[in-house]
Amino acid sequence: MDVKKLVAHLTLEEKASLCSGLDFWHTKGADRLNIPSVMVSDGPHGLRKQEERADHLAVNESIKAVCFPAGSAMAASFDTELFGTLGDALGASCQAEGLAVVLGPAINIKRSPLCGRNFEYLSEDPYLAGTEAAAYIKGVQAHNVGVSVKHYAANSQEHRRMSSSSQVDERTMREIYLAAFETAVREAKPWTVMCSYNRINGVYASEDRLYLTDILRGEWGFDGFVVSDWGAVSDRARGVAAGMDLEMPGSGGVNDAKIVKAVRGGSLDEREVDRAVENILNVVYRYAENAKPETEWDKEAQHELSAKLAEECMVLLKNDSGVLPLKKSDEIAFIGEFAAKPRFQGGGSSHINCFKTTSALEAAEGYQNISYAKGFDIAGDSTTEELLNEAVALVKKARAAVVFAGLPDSYESEGYDRTHMRLPACQNELIRRVAEANPNTVVVLHNGSPVEMPWVNDVKAIVEAYLGGQAVGKATLSILFGDANPSGKLPETFPLKLEDNPSYLFYGGEKDVVEYREGVFVGYRYYDKKKMEVLFPFGHGLSYTTFEYSNLRVDKTSLTDNDTLTVSVDVKNTGGVFGKEAVQLYVADRESSAIRPEKELKGFLKLALTPNETKTASFTLDKRAFAYWNTTLRDWHVESGIFDILVGASSRDIRCRAAVEVVSDVRIPVAYTADSILADILEDPRAKEGLKPVLDALSNMFAPQDDASDAAEAAISADMAAAMLRYMPLRAVLSFGGNRITGDQLNALLERLNRA
Repeated sequence: MDVKKLVAHLTLEEKASLCSGLDFWHTKGADRLNIPSVMVSDGPHGLRKQEERADHLAVNESIKAVCFPAGSAMAASFDTELFGTLGDALGASCQAEGLAVVLGPAINIKRSPLCGRNFEYLSEDPYLAGTEAAAYIKGVQAHNVGVSVKHYAANSQEHRRMSSSSQVDERTMREIYLAAFETAVREAKPWTVMCSYNRINGVYASEDRLYLTDILRGEWGFDGFVVSDWGAVSDRARGVAAGMDLEMPGSGGVNDAKIVKAVRGGSLDEREVDRAVENILNVVYRYAENAKPETEWDKEAQHELSAKLAEECMVLLKNDSGVLPLKKSDEIAFIGEFAAKPRFQGGGSSHINCFKTTSALEAAEGYQNISYAKGFDIAGDSTTEELLNEAVALVKKARAAVVFAGLPDSYESEGYDRTHMRLPACQNELIRRVAEANPNTVVVLHNGSPVEMPWVNDVKAIVEAYLGGQAVGKATLSILFGDANPSGKLPETFPLKLEDNPSYLFYGGEKDVVEYREGVFVGYRYYDKKKMEVLFPFGHGLSYTTFEYSNLRVDKTSLTDNDTLTVSVDVKNTGGVFGKEAVQLYVADRESSAIRPEKELKGFLKLALTPNETKTASFTLDKRAFAYWNTTLRDWHVESGIFDILVGASSRDIRCRAAVEVVSDVRIPVAYTADSILADILEDPRAKEGLKPVLDALSNMFAPQDDASDAAEAAISADMAAAMLRYMPLRAVLSFGGNRITGDQLNALLERLNRA
């Protein structure tokens, strides 16, 4: 379809109409020119297709579908191939249901454990989130179905989400809150991007040309359409001019009329409207001309796939004395209502109407030695002495006790944030009593984000199941009894307590102003820099086997910032069972003029290894692996120096390291003035020589005094003089130089320094 030619035949009113939705889930068509309407659906871990009484908060029922593990769980896989598999399944499902776009993945950064939608998001780390999202996108779009990467950008809270302004400095935006979107767009070419509700530094995301056009299209090469989050439009004409193409779900024609009025009034160029319509129709026809309604949707097969995905995502946080895996011949007590009614997905727009679910109790129907006690009531978020006593009596008879705990639906959901990191008090009390009664207590957690664990030292093992999808019970049984070996790694840090989080003092903001004062120090970047104790670090996850790292090698020890570096490391399964290890590569700048994190994730790879098998993990690092965003250059910049290449099993478990020198020939432009201090000028080798007359003029004034009473006093005097000299502005030579340099000579010196 020649879309440009088609748009030329549309009236202004028709073009304006095409820039908003027909209803909650359909784009508009144009009968006169046979332009089709297509349907989109909520995701991202299943299809929430609504055929009647549409809404965007899961108030009304959607079609029966398959709920795969939520983003919080999938991210723990550290496995791009797994994300591709999920995307492939969703793409086929979309074709079967006649859906042109699935709304996801959601890749906002987990700034705080409190964010109500953390269960849907991937990570606190933008490299991990972006790389995993790119694999998901490729999997979906291989079926000629689009995705909508969301929510762009700086949307890390639900509190006041439709009015708040995220106040974020340029470097932090680039390194943390834009980076995942950049990776997804550059590597996977998503068909659409969804802009967020919030403002960014005072400007609504739906009206911000810097992000929607200059960066998204101009820098990253995005060629799809930008869609609003549902109801995120304030000034429609300004949004069109900024690059926000499709308004969803529409405004009953009100905003369409505003577009027409703005064009006719001269405040909006009609070419901007044409561009928006072309962007929308290119995607509409990309799907319509490749629709395959005959595609089969095998829900039973996808249910089994959901279980396999969940197995790969579960994180073994603790396993003292090798209490796991459990023996199928032992008496095992399952405690907690989540064993019968697991929480496996979050609330809101991503809520899937599952065609079936499998709880741990259902999955254990063939096991003869498993008993069950309710322990607590999910609906009432409560327990009783009768329930507690029943649980304690049961676990006293068992070889091991498994407590199924987690966050109820009401604790985390779209629309509002959590107020604390605690589990319900009734669950903490249940775990405490069970652990007292049975020394082999295991806790399985069903939650979308970190929780505090006051009982962490009282239980033998902890399995983080996150929100594992509709087959989570089957996957949990496989992990508990060793039919599957846990291989998940934490995509976020679990702090000891909420107050440890770097955003704690500022999260939520004051009215509609939310200051991201922690800057680039989000998650492990903060905890590792501060050398703070955490509950469980980023990247942590145990296995039923052990892995040995060795023979780290780099293909060069010195490179320019335009070169690539190949890093390889050998990993051996030194245990007795098959297992998978997510190998993580971090880069650390030893010395930098910019304040940087101690280390940053720049590569990961999951290896599958049989006992005694060795495989090599290889990584390719380019300029971005060593760079930070320089606000003077307005670009990614590498400072010449030594960088450490760190490879290990988590951010706190580095097994191998190597050092490389990176040389950059990029010089940051500096305009020296009379207010420039000597220390900064001396750091510039090209300006240093020209500074000699100033240093000579000041040397007598700041030379150590001969009458110092002792050596210690003389040393202090010398140190003080050197410090005062280093931090003195250039203009001070006129005051302290003993008239050895005139004002004209100083101006001439500045000219020479700025030419150097």
